[in-house]
Order: sequence, then C-alpha cells, then structure tokens
Amino acid sequence: MTKILAIETSCDETAAAVIQDGRQVLSNVVATQIELHAKYGGVFPEMASRMHVETIVPVVREALEKAAVAYDDLAAVAVTYGPGLPGSLLVGVNMAKGLALGRGLPLIGINHLEGHIYSHWLRVEGDGRASDDLQFPLLILIVSGGHTELILMRDHLQYEKLGATLDDASGEAYDKVARLLQLGYPGGPQIEKIAVEGNPHAFRFNKPKVDDEFAFSFSGIKTAVLRAVQSYGPIGPDGALSARVPIPDLAASFQHSVIDQLVSKTVAAAERYGVTAILISGGVSANKLLRYVMKTKASVPVHWPPLWLCTDNAAMIGAAAHYRFLAGHRAGWDLDIDPNLKLVD
Repeated sequence: MTKILAIETSCDETAAAVIQDGRQVLSNVVATQIELHAKYGGVFPEMASRMHVETIVPVVREALEKAAVAYDDLAAVAVTYGPGLPGSLLVGVNMAKGLALGRGLPLIGINHLEGHIYSHWLRVEGDGRASDDLQFPLLILIVSGGHTELILMRDHLQYEKLGATLDDASGEAYDKVARLLQLGYPGGPQIEKIAVEGNPHAFRFNKPKVDDEFAFSFSGIKTAVLRAVQSYGPIGPDGALSARVPIPDLAASFQHSVIDQLVSKTVAAAERYGVTAILISGGVSANKLLRYVMKTKASVPVHWPPLWLCTDNAAMIGAAAHYRFLAGHRAGWDLDIDPNLKLVD
C-alpha cells in the first residue's frame, strides 16, 4: 500500500492530506481563508501567503494525526508547484522539500490542474462521482476561479488541450460580476443563490465570437452586465447601485449565458472525440445548474466530485501524485514554483 502526504497552497487554502494507493482518503485537512479575503472582494496575495506560513505546520501535523500514520509509513511527499500565487506556492513547496529532505522521502511536484482532474479517481461518497471503472478517452472540463480549460485525456497522465479561455476564467467572471452586483465573495455561490429568484431570459448576453471552436470567452459577458447595470443609473463611488437594478434577473441571465457556453462547447467536443464520459472539475463544478444542464445535454455520462473536492484541497494532489509515483516521476531538490505552469504546453 502506497501512502503519500500531499500539500496544496496554490491560492488561499492551506491543505494537507494523506492518500493511500491514489484512491483512499486517509485524511484531508483544509484551513480556509475565505472570511479573511471576503472584505476585499477577492484574494489578497500577500495576506494569503502570510496565513499559509502561520497554518502550514499545524495543518500537516493534523493530516498525519487523522490518518494515523508516521513519516516512516509514507512513500513520498507531494506538493503543488503551480499554477497559482507565487507567495502561496512558495510556502507549500518549501514545506514539502524540507519534509522530504529531512525524512529521506521522494519529492513529487504536481500541477494544480492535474490535481483537479484526479479528484475523480478518489473513492468517496457523493452524488455525481465517477465510478471506479472509468474508461479512456475522457473529456475534462476544468472550471475554476483561475482556469477554464477543455482537456482530452487519452490515458493516465496524457492530456491534449482542446480549448481554454481567451480572457477571464469562468470563476473569475463570477467573482467580478458578484462584486459589481454587491453580492459578496466568493461570487459563484452568491450568484447561484440569488439567480434562483431571477429570470434567466430577462437579459440577452450574446455568445462571444471566437475563431477557435473550443475556446471560451467571458470578458464580454461581464462587460455586458456592467452596461446593463449602468443603464439604470450611475454607479455610486462606493459601488452602490440604483434601487431599480434587477439584481436577480441580471444574476440569472449572466449565469445562463456562462453555462450555455460551457455546456455547448463541452458537448460538441465530447461528440467530436468520441469520449466515454465528461468529468467536470474545479470550484465552478459545484454549480448545480451547470451539472443539471450538462447532464441533460450530453449523450455520455457526466461526473463531478462531491462539494469538498470541487474547491482546492490536498486529497486531489495526493491522487495525482500516486500516478506520477507509479510512473517513476521524482522532483529534484531544485524544484521551484511555476505560477504560470501549463498542463499542456
């Protein structure tokens, strides 16, 4: 049995987990900073890295204690080295390097996006989770605050990028529109909640025109929402909106437009490449409407992780690390962060 200690600090979650054989979650500890950053309407990088420094040691210690394992029981230490915020990544990578060197354990560097993909291989309970017998090829839709990518996965650790956002990520667009509508942070859950009260067809936000069939673009939708808000009166210096602004309708129409683009391109790619299933990963995969529409429109099974594996966590990093470990991948002691790391060059 292979047990791997995994560390994730790419943004504002300090996380550590112990994963056995790439499937079983022995522990998964996450120290969130949402309340800290909510007042700024987004992640404050310097503050995030400072909080990682304060919490990384107790988080790792708790992960080992909950898993009831000692360092001698571990086969390796894995860590996210990109993409992400530089200061945040540094904390996790340096912690992992120190532990691996001090305990004589192999070090495995993991791409954060690969972690989101391998969240589907963990044996956990949750509606929509993938079965234990996933068959390649698979289509992966990664949707989060920093990424929107469509990936064809032909085998373990083999990826082909079919398309990505040309501007804002879908989750980033959610956050920016939520801030505009004075809904708070994080934007995804706030917009999803109030959109239930609105009419998704009240405003028509046209699909962006892009040359690449499977590329995404959300900046124009965000701008269209801004113009719609301004049509009801000027925005106050403190961001205050006119009382006439139909916030639920705007939220619902924005969400409808984003999901329509995500679903239409994903379904088209699934048919083009003859995949056996669609796997949705990342924070935005928690959106219930996205799940429902994708499952309704797709002709193949659609899977998503349980909520606690949609957002950043270390369990998914440990799952990905298991397959890297089996493939013989090891990082040197010169492993450095790569804030702009790509899953596919």
